[in-house]
Amino acid sequence: MASRTPSRSVSRSVSSGSLPQRRPTPAIELSPADKEKEALIRAACQDHDVDTLVRLATSNSGLVSDSLRRTAWPLLLACSGNDSHKTPWKDLPEHKDEHQVGLDVNRAFVYYPKNESDKQLDRRKEELSNVILSVLRRHPALCYFQGYHDIVQVFLLVLGAHEAPAAVARLSLLRIRDFMLSSLDPAISQLELLRPILRAADPLLYDRLPKSQPSFALAGTITMFAHNIQDYKDITRLFDFFLARHAVMPIYLFAAVVLSKREELLEIDKEDEDIMYVMLSRLPQHFDVEFHLARTVELYERLPPASLNSWEWWRISSSSVLKASATNTTLRRLTLEDGETLFAQQEKELQRQHALKRAANNLRCVRMRLWYYRRFGVAGLAVLVGAYAFWLGKSGGLGSTRYPLLGPLGVFLERIIGVTV
Repeated sequence: MASRTPSRSVSRSVSSGSLPQRRPTPAIELSPADKEKEALIRAACQDHDVDTLVRLATSNSGLVSDSLRRTAWPLLLACSGNDSHKTPWKDLPEHKDEHQVGLDVNRAFVYYPKNESDKQLDRRKEELSNVILSVLRRHPALCYFQGYHDIVQVFLLVLGAHEAPAAVARLSLLRIRDFMLSSLDPAISQLELLRPILRAADPLLYDRLPKSQPSFALAGTITMFAHNIQDYKDITRLFDFFLARHAVMPIYLFAAVVLSKREELLEIDKEDEDIMYVMLSRLPQHFDVEFHLARTVELYERLPPASLNSWEWWRISSSSVLKASATNTTLRRLTLEDGETLFAQQEKELQRQHALKRAANNLRCVRMRLWYYRRFGVAGLAVLVGAYAFWLGKSGGLGSTRYPLLGPLGVFLERIIGVTV
C-alpha cells in the first residue's frame, strides 16, 4: 500500500493567479445551541485554552464550522511560528515518492467539494500536490502511503494552501508517524489492537470473527476514515474528534462500528470469510457520526488500551504515536525535531526486527535441511562425522592425496550443517 516509486510532476495547467486561493464555506444556518457553542469555541481559541477546545471538539457537533476550525485545528496540533522555513520547498531535492503523489492527487476531490468547475478542481489539485510535496521534501525520511492525500485534502479545504503545510507536518510526524515509516508493520500492529478490544467488549462476536490479520480495517484507520467517508461535514467532524483525543481513537471507532453491526455479523456463517471481510470493511450505509463517536468514547473509557493486558498493546513500540505522542497534552510538548527523533528510533527498531526475522528464517532453513538429511540415519551420519574428524586430526586437512575421498566428504558435511567444518 505504501508507495516507494520515482518522481513525476503533477499537471499544472492553471496559473496560480487565475483563481482565488480558497472559496468561502457556504453559510449554514446554525441552531441556537450551535451558536452558543460557537461563542465558546471562539473564546477558547482567543484564550489558547486547548483543554476547553478538546472538550468542545469531542462534544456533539464538534467545532461546528470551518471558520472556527481554521483557528482551532492548528491550536490542537500545537502549530507555531517556529514551524516556518526560510528555504522554499521547491528548492529542496525531490522526494522519492513524488511519482505516486502525482498519481493519487490526480484522483483527489471525488466527493467534495461539490459543484466546482474543472478549472477550480485543477487548481485544488495543484495546491494539494504542493502541500504534500512541501511536507515530504522538508522531512524526506517520511514515506508516502496511498491514502495520505485523502487526509491532506481535508486539511487543505479547511485551512487553505498557506496554513495547511505546517499543520500537516505536525500531523505526519506526531500523529500518523507509524504509517509513514519504511514498513507498514507498525500500522499492522495498530490494527491488531482490534482483537483485544473486541474480545473484551463482546466475546461471542469476537469468536465469530476471522482470526487472521485484520486488513479489512486498514483503509479506514490509516486515513483517519477520509478514504471511507464521502460527506464533507462528516469527515471534518471526525477530524475534530481525532485531533482532540488519543491517537488510538481511529482504532476504537472502527471497533465501535464493528460492534454496531453485531446482529448482521452473527448471521453470517463462520466459514464465509469473504463475505465477513466485505461486511467488516464497509461502514453502515447511513453513518450516524455522533452515535458512533459516542460509542467510541464509551468503549475507550471502559476499555482503554493499557487495561487490556494484551500482547498486542505490549508489543507497540514506546516510540509509536500511540505511546510517545498519544494525547493532546503530550503532543503540545513536542517539536517537529522530536517527531523526527522518534521516527529515527522506530526505524532502528524496524531494522532490528527485520534482522531477527531473517535470522529466524535462516534457522528454520537449517533445521529443515538437517531433517532432510535424517534419511541417511543418525548412526551413519555420526560415523561420517567421526571419520572426517579422525582424518582432520591425523592430517590437519593436508592429507587429501593419501585419502582422496575425505576431501569431498568435508564439503558434503559443510552442506549438511550449513557452516564451515
